[in-house]
This record gives sequence, structure tokens and C-alpha cells, in this order.
Amino acid sequence: MDGEHWVFGYGSLMWRPGFPFLDRQRAMLHGRRRAFCIYSVHHRGTYARPGLVLGLASGGSVRGAAFKVGASDWPQVYAYLREREQPTETYVESWVEARLASGETVRALTFLSDRQHTQWAGALTLEEQAALIAGAEGLSGRNVDYLRDLVSHLREDGMRDQAMERLLQSVEGLERGAGP
Repeated sequence: MDGEHWVFGYGSLMWRPGFPFLDRQRAMLHGRRRAFCIYSVHHRGTYARPGLVLGLASGGSVRGAAFKVGASDWPQVYAYLREREQPTETYVESWVEARLASGETVRALTFLSDRQHTQWAGALTLEEQAALIAGAEGLSGRNVDYLRDLVSHLREDGMRDQAMERLLQSVEGLERGAGP
């Protein structure tokens, strides 16, 4: 295990890591929860019409995926993750203890929400989240597609997130009502 590193993903990193890895396992992180708590002005929204993206907010626990990266790949993977996850520096790098599906606990790199950043949206109601996500679009596409991908991939991986499923239903309802 000398020189290997782990990365914990809780959003699109779970199904689209974009880097080489030696192992992928379902994992649990305690003390943090998946939340749409960051205004997106880059990937899923604009400054004129922000959307929302996921962050790890305090409290609860979150199921995600942990990726083991080989020592020789780590410098490139780390640089890639910093570029991917920090376009507007809304996250704080953190090394956390993640419990793998195998039962092992590993130290993993993840990106926590920076509560001091101007894009921190905080604790929004379901209705507020849905209103921001519905109709928002950025460089990486429609905000609702990001949410839909999340719910779909969590289900495929045997994980259900009822809060995200309720949010998706709300956003889809708003978008249906907003049509011609």
C-alpha cells in the first residue's frame, strides 16, 4: 500500500472519475452529507443564472465511492482533481476517514464545501433548491441533468438517496410546468 492514495467521491466523480485507478469500492463517510449547497456559476449555471452543485455539508453521513490510485499516477491524478474540483475554489481539500464496503477504513482525499466562499448557498429548502436547479445551465450542461445522473447512478450502484430523489421530482415538476 506504500505510496497509494484514496479519493472519495460523492457526486459525478463516482461515475465519471476521469483518472486511472487500481480499485473502486462503495464507501461511507460519517459526519458529512451530500447537499446541493454551492451556487454553480461555471459548470451548471452562470453568474446571471446560478444553478446548484453538490458539496459535502456538515452532519449525517454520505455513501459514495472510493478510488485507490497508484503511486506513479498520483501526481497527475492530484493535479487533475484540483483543476476539476476547483474552477472557482468553492471547495476545501480534506483528508477524511472513509469506510470501504470491504470493512477497511482508509484515509481519502475529498473536497468539502467552503462555508466562507461567496458561492456557499447554505441550507436551502427543497423548494429553493428546486427553483435554482430548474432551468439552470452552464458549461457542463443542464443542472437537472446533473441531478438526474446522480440519482440514476446512485440507484445503479445500489445506493438510494431519498432526499435527492425528492429533489429530482420537484425539479422535474417545475420544468414540466415551465414548458410551452
